[in-house]
Amino acid sequence: MEEKERYDVIIVGAGMAGLSAALTLRLHGLKVLWLGTPLLSEKIRRAEKIENYPGLPSVSGEAFAAALRDQAERAGLSVTPQTATGVYAMGGYLSVSTEKESFEGRAVILATGVESVKSAAGEEAFLGRGVSYCATCDGALYRGKTIAVVCTSKEKEGEAAFLASLAAKVYFVPLYKDPSFAAPNVEYVGGMPLKIEGKRRAEKLVFKDRELPVDGIFFLKSARPPAALVGGLKTEGGHVAVGRDMSTNLKGLFAAGDCTGRPYQYAKAAGEGNVAAHAAVEYLRSLG
Repeated sequence: MEEKERYDVIIVGAGMAGLSAALTLRLHGLKVLWLGTPLLSEKIRRAEKIENYPGLPSVSGEAFAAALRDQAERAGLSVTPQTATGVYAMGGYLSVSTEKESFEGRAVILATGVESVKSAAGEEAFLGRGVSYCATCDGALYRGKTIAVVCTSKEKEGEAAFLASLAAKVYFVPLYKDPSFAAPNVEYVGGMPLKIEGKRRAEKLVFKDRELPVDGIFFLKSARPPAALVGGLKTEGGHVAVGRDMSTNLKGLFAAGDCTGRPYQYAKAAGEGNVAAHAAVEYLRSLG
């Protein structure tokens, strides 16, 4: 069997922290895989005005994002347009799974950002027991069943459509303006989900004024909770717990940017991405 290609570092996330890490690692000539969206951070693009980033007195989010994309292209960096669904320790390396395939890396830098939408109570507790963040990974398990799909952005409507093609009934809960997704078996539900109830598995999605009986619940988010992405990862208040060198409690795994906690600032994310990259380089050197 042909041995699988292994990267020195896999960067998960294409926001400010991910770009900063990628730029630094490029200077060291390492073999790097960068996972995320080619448009870079949606958060940056949607910012009305950025006034506290050194060297840029006042710039729109769209202009800032365009400058970052140009810098990445000039540096010869490209983003692999896939979303990580899981990170697993495999002994001497780390495996990163996406909706399509899996990749191997000697080190991984999490730069996933944070989801602005608050998690529903019980969301983490029922993960893998009726709750999923990955349509392509788990959609087939709910063929012919009733599901709820909580969607946080228009960019995720394609995944919702995939789920609707499998399920008998879909309660679609858009948490953004002007949703355009529709299908014969889809019913729109307004409001914010408060909690998930069930015994061994998730059975109800509860709102302030109603309860939806379901077989499964999909949360289609731009950023997955770190604890859901990486088993055994130490977190504090929903953020990744890191040391001064951005190392986590798992060997070879580093984290940077908003996923490590407040303040959610571009300057902080850029600095942490740089630190995480240098720490990853030192870690690889220690391996020999």
